[in-house]
Amino acid sequence: MNIIFFGAPGAGKGTQAEIVSTKLNIPTISTGAIIREAIKVGTDMGKEAQSFIEKGKLVPDEVVIGIIKDRLGKDDCKGGFILDGFPRTIPQAEALDRMGVKIDVVLELYVSDEDIVTRMSGRRVCPKCGATYHTKFNPSTAGENCDKCGEMLSIRKDDAPDVVKSRLVVYHNETEPLKDYYSSKGLLKTVVGQEELSDTTRLTLEALGI
Repeated sequence: MNIIFFGAPGAGKGTQAEIVSTKLNIPTISTGAIIREAIKVGTDMGKEAQSFIEKGKLVPDEVVIGIIKDRLGKDDCKGGFILDGFPRTIPQAEALDRMGVKIDVVLELYVSDEDIVTRMSGRRVCPKCGATYHTKFNPSTAGENCDKCGEMLSIRKDDAPDVVKSRLVVYHNETEPLKDYYSSKGLLKTVVGQEELSDTTRLTLEALGI
């Protein structure tokens, strides 16, 4: 099954994508994680992307599309995949179509802007392996450290409230139009994010028929 997860930043796409990835044994391809790794390593693309991300703006299409094209060509994607954070714009969705990539379902995870600002302030990320947690909704059992690798968790700069609000404006202007794009193709399903992670997961799996 080839799935796209989309929704506002902080809606919980990454968490749900990871759960579905485990159940279906298919890879989750997160452009955010790939780009953050490039920033950490200090590649030219990473340096270019960092200036956009810290201002709450989208990374240019040519950078993101190149990353995705290479990734989908790997063997582990032959049995299906989850795209988390791509496409983010209509031009990116059109580029994906031109690649000949077949998408089975597009799942929107909806959470109100107010709730997202609250959620983002509690998000924690592992700088080593990229795992994500939340102090309230998905805490690490290791406290301030990552369950998977033991690294000290950190707060991303783009989770600061003023940056979050800027990212939401970009989302509504640039990404939200994807709802109509994929709805017209009969691929869109919407799940309303719940306060309890398990409830959101149940709705997500039901929507995907898992």
